Parts: sequence; C-alpha cells; structure tokens
Amino acid sequence: MRYFFGILVSSILLTSCASMSKTPVPTVRQIDLPRFMGDWYVIASIPTFLEKQAYNAVESYRLDPDGTVATTFTFRKGSFEGPLKTMKPRAWVRNDSNAVWGMQFIWPIEAQYLIAHVNDEYTETIIARDARDYVWIMARTPAITPDAYQHLVSLAEGFGYDASKLRRVPQQRP
Repeated sequence: MRYFFGILVSSILLTSCASMSKTPVPTVRQIDLPRFMGDWYVIASIPTFLEKQAYNAVESYRLDPDGTVATTFTFRKGSFEGPLKTMKPRAWVRNDSNAVWGMQFIWPIEAQYLIAHVNDEYTETIIARDARDYVWIMARTPAITPDAYQHLVSLAEGFGYDASKLRRVPQQRP
C-alpha cells in the first residue's frame, strides 16, 4: 500500500510539474467585454467529461452590474433530441485586457478561461487553458465555412493543442 501511495504521489507531482513547465497560452491583447457578450455556438472542442456527448452546445454570456459574467451553457446530451442540460457558472475577469477569466462551476473550484483568439468582427473565438487539456472553438452562428474552421484549428494547434483530440459539436440550425 505504501508503495502504491508513493507512486500515486510521484505521478501527481510529475503531472503537475509537466503542466507548469508549459508556456502560457497567449491571450487577446484587449477584449471589448460588452461586444463579447451574447451567444456563442460551440463548433468544436476538446471536451470536458460533461460535454463529451454534447449536441447544439451554446455558451451565453451576460455582463452583470457587479462586473462578473453570468454564463449559461446549454446542450442536448447524446443527440439532437436528447435531454437538455444547462449549467450556470459565474466568471470573473482577472486582468485588464479582459481576456483572462476565472470560471466557477462549483464553489470553491475556479477554472482558468483564456480568450486566446477573437476575430475582428467578434464572430469567432477560441477559449483555451494553459494546461492544454480543454479548448473550445466557438462562433456566433451554428456553422462556419470549412476554411474558417481549418483556420481556427490551425490557431489552436499553434497554441499547443493536439487537433486530433478535437470533437466537432453537431449543431442544428434554429
């Protein structure tokens, strides 16, 4: 048992050190928060365990008077007709560029949320994490052109993500 515990602790420490040694994901120089608010369709992601079977995934942001961001994440689980799942995390802007957020789904755990890319029109974005464990490619519309998708995938790869882990999120037009 002691041997197993030692291996477990060593593995955790090595994993922590490995993730700490990665260079930070660059973020957008400046985010216009009011312009970033609204609905974003998840086009593709390296998903968390909760969203591995997501269909029609949409992340919606609303800037509250206290400066926090009310977030609503909805999706259908398993199919377009699957049960509707809704999560309502809260986000806090963590720097002056408005591109680094803390996202809290469950108190007291706060997840890193980095706006690594947004195009000039605020119609496409990439949300990343320094750990490179999850990434979200999102757009204001449920579908984007193949060229736009490939461009965003290339950007995610440039941030250090393995594109083979990306899952396209099925979207039906409303």
